[in-house]
Amino acid sequence: MNSISVNKFRDSLKSFVEQVVTQHVPLKVTRRNGDDFVVLSADDWEREQETLYVLQNNDLMKQIAASVATNAKNKGYKPTAGELDEITGI
Repeated sequence: MNSISVNKFRDSLKSFVEQVVTQHVPLKVTRRNGDDFVVLSADDWEREQETLYVLQNNDLMKQIAASVATNAKNKGYKPTAGELDEITGI
């Protein structure tokens, strides 16, 4: 994660925000007399929240682990070519 001073951030606010939004890379802003903060696009923040939700949901994590184990054994449901096309949008 890149880091800049709050003064540099303030001086070039628009360009730094555009960089964070388009490149999807958070930016740490440091302050001399205060806590640092991170600038993150709304889309990236929402993705992080969804990831945290999944990781904190024990039942869902068990379901994912069971699915991974089934897939590793090459067992389980196999979609048809048509279903795969629909899933992948081809």
